[in-house]
Amino acid sequence: METLRITAREGYSILQFDRGKSNPMNLTMFEELRQAINELREDAAVKGVIITGKEHFFSAGLDLPEIMTYDRDKTRAFWQSFMDLVAGLVAFPKPLISAVTGHSPAGGCIVAIACDYRIMAGGNYKIGLNEIPVGLVVPKHIFDLYAFWLGKHRAYQFLMEGRLMNPQEASDAGLIDVVVPADQVLESAERKLAQYLKFDSNTWSATKLNLRKELIDSVSNVDEALMDKIIDHWYQPGTQAILNGFVEMLKKK
Repeated sequence: METLRITAREGYSILQFDRGKSNPMNLTMFEELRQAINELREDAAVKGVIITGKEHFFSAGLDLPEIMTYDRDKTRAFWQSFMDLVAGLVAFPKPLISAVTGHSPAGGCIVAIACDYRIMAGGNYKIGLNEIPVGLVVPKHIFDLYAFWLGKHRAYQFLMEGRLMNPQEASDAGLIDVVVPADQVLESAERKLAQYLKFDSNTWSATKLNLRKELIDSVSNVDEALMDKIIDHWYQPGTQAILNGFVEMLKKK
């Protein structure tokens, strides 16, 4: 795979983002991540999965400089792949742990909060959903996913402010479960996964899917009408102006 590295361990797998320095998300990454998740779900030898990033970055979020070059059909394929990925992660029946190694805004945050447990590196990092400042509308099912951990009141406020949090703030809000030194993130994730794997897998999985039923229904309810709204908003002149402004800012870094 071009953007991912999968390491098989005894009874579980580590799925690492591996695209450049900051793991920006493009269509290829979404398609490869969807494929990997599907294969790991069906592999009976894999009892659980850890998703992780690189030093200082879990994922910097969407690769706007590349995505802004997509034509309308490819843009639609990108967003459809992303929505399908979110649905697949939320409904993944096995233990799924995020080892958040650094910055994790927007798309990186969404992948992390689709998991069962999040361990984040302490440091000068940011995590959260900043879609509104970037010019993007937050769909209802993404709000439902955020609110699953933060509660509706706090999720609403944070989304409307486009708030990004440092690790301790995210932990205090319930977005992150535990903050550890950067060199202990993966080890801590492995310990947490081992705790889950001590239980009967069928019981654990059935309970997870029961508790997530409404959330699974929500993130799976992405129809053509919603996709039309997402694409139409993406190509509005005001949205394009904001996105192009971010692209120019990123090019100067």
